[in-house]
Amino acid sequence: MKEFDIAIIGGGPAGMAAAIAAKKEGIDSIIVLEKDDSLGGILNQCIHNGFGLHTFKEELTGPEYAERFFEEIEKLNIVYKVNTTVIDLNKDKVITAANGEEGIIEIKAKAIVLAMGCRERPRGAINIPGARCAGVYTAGTAQRFVNIEGYMPGKEVVILGSGDIGLIMARRMTLEGANVKAVVELLPYSGGLKRNIVQCLNDFDIPLKLSHTVTEIRGKERLEGVTIAKVDENRRVIEGTEEYIPCDTLLLSVGLIPDNVLSAKADVKLSKVTSGPEVNDMMETNVDGIFACGNVLHVHDLVDYVTLESYTAGMNAAKFVKGEMKRSDKPIDMIATEGVRYTVPKTVYADNIKDKLEVRFRVGDVFKNKYISVYFDGSRELHMKKRVLAPGEMETVRLTKAMFDKYPNCKEITIKVEGE
Repeated sequence: MKEFDIAIIGGGPAGMAAAIAAKKEGIDSIIVLEKDDSLGGILNQCIHNGFGLHTFKEELTGPEYAERFFEEIEKLNIVYKVNTTVIDLNKDKVITAANGEEGIIEIKAKAIVLAMGCRERPRGAINIPGARCAGVYTAGTAQRFVNIEGYMPGKEVVILGSGDIGLIMARRMTLEGANVKAVVELLPYSGGLKRNIVQCLNDFDIPLKLSHTVTEIRGKERLEGVTIAKVDENRRVIEGTEEYIPCDTLLLSVGLIPDNVLSAKADVKLSKVTSGPEVNDMMETNVDGIFACGNVLHVHDLVDYVTLESYTAGMNAAKFVKGEMKRSDKPIDMIATEGVRYTVPKTVYADNIKDKLEVRFRVGDVFKNKYISVYFDGSRELHMKKRVLAPGEMETVRLTKAMFDKYPNCKEITIKVEGE
């Protein structure tokens, strides 16, 4: 069994940033385990721009963003293994992994950072009736085909779901010569960023059909077409609104799920809302010495926020190894209610707040001209006007040390949407 101070599962933007932060905190014994053949994770197939505006103050493509961190990994001589799949993890922080060169390997670590990212919800999870013919792909699979493998999945395309990957693939398929006939969204609002709706759909005259879904897939060997229909406020199909669209490709962009099979094996407590671990302000889970960051924690819309969270996770994993982590007896609970679905972190140790704490969350519906309010044990400390709040856009509130000092015996911090 090989031993390391810190083992990081996942070599995408989260894993690389955590490794770099831990190294800069003085930890030399670090290993990063990545199942793909190179570091970078999903960024390697995201060849569009829009990355790095917060982190590097410039606009980069996904591979360019990943390359900045890979160069730092190399410069700092951080050990990493690619083509290595982690198949087991326990609460004693023992990792079992496998690769083609070494076979089965075991790694014991003093601290572990979970950075496995997320996975796409497949067709089977949404129960679309119809034939099981070729031509139905998740949007991420199609993105890999086009951007890395050099294959076009098809020419006549319908996209179900308006998440960011679906919106980006609508543009990408169009630029490669495909005819994207429609993006169909079950909800009355898009699940993606506003800028992606504008740049990927509106700029290319691709129709977005809200409150619609696919009710049937037709085809024998290959997809021949799909039937779509309107849905009511309860997401039930409205009879008589069916429309048949001939197509040879259906791309599914129906949600991303944090990939937490390994987390569950280590008895990490998972959120019922996000399916990711519940963490404190140090990005530590309920299992001492196991930290989480990035899309395995909650699905982000900007990779820059992944990087910031991962720096925090890596830094605190290093402090844990060095015995410098502080925990008071009574953490403060973060309560998400009245329009706010969840918060990251879920608990806060006030003693750790040196300057400010950034709390990230998503709302559960579209709100216009409302306020985000933050209460410390019933006393309102923040009341911020928001012109639009939407589930597709992650929100952030900054809680200052002065606020925590003002309420030294605080037990709960509540974040909610208010009308006034």
